[in-house]
Amino acid sequence: MTALLASVTTPEEALLAVQANVDLIDLKDPGQGALGALPLEQIRHIVEVLEGHTVSATIGDLPLQPEIIGTAVKTISECGIDYIKIGFFPGGDADGVLAALQPLAKRFFLIAVLFADYMIALPLIDALASTGFKGVMLDTARKEKGSLTKIRDKVFLQRFLLRAKSQGLLTGLAGSLQLEDIPRLLPLGPDYLGFRGALCETGKRTQCLDSKRLATIRAAIPVAATRKISNY
Repeated sequence: MTALLASVTTPEEALLAVQANVDLIDLKDPGQGALGALPLEQIRHIVEVLEGHTVSATIGDLPLQPEIIGTAVKTISECGIDYIKIGFFPGGDADGVLAALQPLAKRFFLIAVLFADYMIALPLIDALASTGFKGVMLDTARKEKGSLTKIRDKVFLQRFLLRAKSQGLLTGLAGSLQLEDIPRLLPLGPDYLGFRGALCETGKRTQCLDSKRLATIRAAIPVAATRKISNY
């Protein structure tokens, strides 16, 4: 069953997500990029407010450099996060990053984020699984380009999900998703559908969450049991 991921930026938004029965609460700062990271103190505070709810957080829009990525993962892990999301942006040293993350993947629940609006080599999914990643999401980096479903067709999305599932990875689809995207994507069977902009006032991802919009999206996705897997 597909679960609902909602990205939040404040404790108040996090509590709205809890009230709406969101399956996975994702901590992110949309004003800082596609995977903009919140300040560490803010992350810690939200984790405390949520009192045991399953939480993911991004490490930020960082270059694929082993030392930078490794340090960011270690730092954010100290905030009590369940899922650590790492963006694989174009360029950099992807192989070096995977090598650096292999020992950390034994300790933390790492989720890779690939970007549909850049070229994606699907064999990277196999490398992620071999490294010890527990999941992979397909998102968009350039939000102005529109929804994921406008950037990639159904055939590509099916190939992405099948490749990831064949490696035993949790899967997620995100990227400016709208209400009308839900019936198109649910039959593909991703583990998560991720939303931010569609949940916000006037549909802008940098604005505050709107409880009515959140309730509408929640009602369109059958409620799933929260998937919390131990980091150890």
